[in-house]
Amino acid sequence: MRTLRPQLASLLLLGMALAQRQVTVQEGPLYRTEGSHITLWCKVSGYQGPAEQNFQWSIYLPSAPEREVQIVSTVDPSFPYAIYTQRVRGRGIFVERLQGDAVLLHITELQERDAGQYECHTPNTDERYFGSYSAKMNLVVIPDSLRVTAIPQTLNKVEHDSLELKCEVSKSTAQHSHVSIAWYRQRGSEAPIEIISLSRDFVLRAGSAYAQRQATGDVRLDKVGETTSKLTIYNLHPSDQGEFYCEAAEWIQDPDGSWYAMTRKRSQGAIVNVQATDKEFSVRLETEKRMYIVGEPAEFRCILEAQNVPDRYFSISWAFNSSLIASLGPNAVPVLNNEFAQREALGQLKVAKESDNVFVLKIYRLRLEDSGKYNCRVTEREKTVTGDFIDKESKRPKNIPITVMPLKAGFAVTAISRTPGVTYNESFDLQCIIKPHYPSWVPVSVTWRFQPAGSTEFHDLVTFTRDGGVQWGDRAAAFRTRTAIEKAESSNNVRLSISRASDTEAGKYQCVAELWRKNYNSSWTRLADRTSNLLEIRVLRPVTKLQVSKSKRSITLVENRPIPLNCSVKSQTSPDSHFAVLWYVHKPSDADGKLILKTTHSSAFEYGTYAEEEGLRGRLQFERSASGGLFSLTVQRAEVRDSGSYYCHVEEWLLSPNHAWYKLAEEVSGRTEVTVKQPDNRLQVSQTHKNITVLENEWVTLECLVKNRSSPSSQLSVEWSVWRPGRADKEVVAWLSRQSTLHYGEPAALGDLRSRLHLESPAPGLFLLSIQNSTVRDSGAYGCRVEEWLLDPSDRWYKRAEELSGLSTLTVKQPDPTLQVDTATANLTVQEKESFPLDCSILSRSSPESHFAVTWYSLRAKEAGNHAEEGEEEEEEREAVLSVGPDAIFSPEAGRWEGRLRFQRLSAVLFRLTVLQAGGADTGNYSCRVEEWLADPNGVWYRLAQEESGMVAVHVQDAGSTLQSVICSNDALFYFVFFYPFPIFGILIITILLVRFKSRNSSKNSEGKNGVPLLWIKEPHLNYSPTCLEPPVLSIHPGTMD
Repeated sequence: MRTLRPQLASLLLLGMALAQRQVTVQEGPLYRTEGSHITLWCKVSGYQGPAEQNFQWSIYLPSAPEREVQIVSTVDPSFPYAIYTQRVRGRGIFVERLQGDAVLLHITELQERDAGQYECHTPNTDERYFGSYSAKMNLVVIPDSLRVTAIPQTLNKVEHDSLELKCEVSKSTAQHSHVSIAWYRQRGSEAPIEIISLSRDFVLRAGSAYAQRQATGDVRLDKVGETTSKLTIYNLHPSDQGEFYCEAAEWIQDPDGSWYAMTRKRSQGAIVNVQATDKEFSVRLETEKRMYIVGEPAEFRCILEAQNVPDRYFSISWAFNSSLIASLGPNAVPVLNNEFAQREALGQLKVAKESDNVFVLKIYRLRLEDSGKYNCRVTEREKTVTGDFIDKESKRPKNIPITVMPLKAGFAVTAISRTPGVTYNESFDLQCIIKPHYPSWVPVSVTWRFQPAGSTEFHDLVTFTRDGGVQWGDRAAAFRTRTAIEKAESSNNVRLSISRASDTEAGKYQCVAELWRKNYNSSWTRLADRTSNLLEIRVLRPVTKLQVSKSKRSITLVENRPIPLNCSVKSQTSPDSHFAVLWYVHKPSDADGKLILKTTHSSAFEYGTYAEEEGLRGRLQFERSASGGLFSLTVQRAEVRDSGSYYCHVEEWLLSPNHAWYKLAEEVSGRTEVTVKQPDNRLQVSQTHKNITVLENEWVTLECLVKNRSSPSSQLSVEWSVWRPGRADKEVVAWLSRQSTLHYGEPAALGDLRSRLHLESPAPGLFLLSIQNSTVRDSGAYGCRVEEWLLDPSDRWYKRAEELSGLSTLTVKQPDPTLQVDTATANLTVQEKESFPLDCSILSRSSPESHFAVTWYSLRAKEAGNHAEEGEEEEEEREAVLSVGPDAIFSPEAGRWEGRLRFQRLSAVLFRLTVLQAGGADTGNYSCRVEEWLADPNGVWYRLAQEESGMVAVHVQDAGSTLQSVICSNDALFYFVFFYPFPIFGILIITILLVRFKSRNSSKNSEGKNGVPLLWIKEPHLNYSPTCLEPPVLSIHPGTMD
């Protein structure tokens, strides 16, 4: 089972800083084999409440991925579902608490049904829900296909024989996995001893007991087939006997990158017996060298060569110049004499048994008096039945003499460097070489001193102390993270390796070496010190490779469009280069370019004075391409004043090794000439001339059509004007501003026209002016003036163009008079005292809204003092009988008509005047005059037309006789009868005959006097009073109509 506690501890500490609850579970998917013991960890961080949190584990099975199946809980024993209850109670599944907020879920024997999605949930202990309270991971259970087999057997070998054993390991796992193999030897109940192993990474390693024999080739592990490995041991020792078996493990890599042993199995064992050949033994003494220096360590190894050493008993003694140093019995407990016991107590000497056949004497610090001969003696001892030991054979090797020389105090120190000149971010080495070469145990301290460039003071950089420690100087903080110190084992070379060189490392270096001696009382004595030569290191900046595109170009664009400006870096010194880009504009009126925008190497923006003065801040957009070498500046909503010559100034910045940015180079790009112009004037207003004739009181619509405009986003103002007949100046009727606000002309000039105007725009570019209830005064030549307004990039409107339309000549006429009155003539004879009607019939009228004024006239022969000459026509006197105005107001009645008139309006076009109590004086010709009146749009009435009707000849007969009535009705006849009866009797007869003759012709031809058609409707014959001398009785009430 894998131990996850160290990993969990680091994860738990990391989670303490979170501000909200976070549940973390082991990353999945995990692949585990059936029957194995697995663990899943879960932790919670950022929680509130008690330090000991509770955990609940559940599973979502593949057969029901939406259904939660509860497994185990740290707080609720009844939490598991039935299928897991028995396993939880039997500790087949349990939760191990690592600490208050971290647990391990154990499944001791994994089953196939345990595969699924595991969820770790922590019940809430916070004041409010905030964060995640559960986490999930997938566990996949796969069959255990690992097979480890070996032939069980018993082998009897003799010492120095060879041993070969084979082990077959196979697997059929679908997932990618590795296999490790190891061979072990075990004796009875002793712990197994590893012989040799092949790791999952195919690394061959021998156990500690067999490492030396594997190095000499006596122990081998070979692969002899796809699944078979062979263990070979040459030159068997008696200690090799025991049970040999192989063990294999199948490993799989988890999502976190770690390897996990899914299953581990061992084969059956092979019993190997090794028989020793004899009881002889030999001893040899070894040491590294014979010449030593004071303070240097020395080690002597006494090696016993014998068969079956663990089953035999040996004692050993160490001697110096034939004097006993120490002895070790079979129990391996050393016993030292007085002098060497003191040195052993001070840690200067050690006597020990390294293995069954190796014994060691170590002197950590040699003294001059340690020069002499050293030897060891090995004695085999036999244990009696009483438990005592008796000495048997004893052997010792030849003496080994050593010489301990005093330490020389004379030495020299030299500082060298193979790279006196380096470039930023490169590394350089400094070596402090000490001659002669002292061994590593010689206490030598070396201090590197540093004088920064431009300074006159040295300060200690780092010291390699006499006891092997490293001590940094107070002013060496900048060096520590980038400096490695290496001291050669012989103590003669102290190397200072500085990486990522910068200005702070440029200067002069010097090393100081001190030779020390440690006294017996642990105090130190400085024997000598030496100072090296000065070594100057120059740190140069990299040679710049910055190249900025010098290409020139020209851009001409319309106002309000974006100005694209590019700045291309063609080459750069380093892939890590950062760039500061300064954008300038040069105007012809300026001597130098003005700064628009600066983007620093850290991508900070700084606006220049030109951007502030011209209000460009809100219109600038800076971009950098993903590749990093192309910078673009876009000036949005370009204005005419933005025209000029644009260029960029590029600065290349690099990060120095001490994490400070420095400017390496700068270069100016080619110029971009930008010309911003206003949009072309495309305003076009229809120039069509129109003549419009309408009748008064009708609506008229005048059109102003904008056929084209400079920009779809422009705004239009429209002004309507009229040139009236007889006036030289135009009059502004109305105008529609670009904000769609309607304004009118001068009230004095417009009069009532203002209230009758209607302005609308039913479609873009179409403006209509409507005049309601048009009058004659509205006549004139109308035209519109269109102004086009554009919005400049500063959100200010300006007039780009204006144009006049064609004129529309409007003529408003009064209606054509179509008045027609009945002009037919008629003769009417009535009896005296009776009434007679005078009808006035209108056959047609000009308008249904017309009003009529009607006047009836009476035409009588004009009285004269002298008789008219013969052959001259009689003069007639016209008398208005009654007038009725268009407003139905009656005129006063004439004297003789007073009380005898009655007015009737029988229909809208038929008027009747009835004369009551007709008398002889009423005989004569009657007609009516009709005036047609219309109201103009202002409600003012005007006379449109007038017509006269035909004559109606009325004859009023006397009530006595017909002849008398005729005579009385005609004044001329009356005088003729009574004053000139005789002379003109003959003429009278002729006259009467002529009148009768004309009357008959009139009846036949339906003609009246002077050939005018009769208007009056003929009435049936009425009976009148017998005499015309009786006064008429007629009553009329003007102002009323029957």
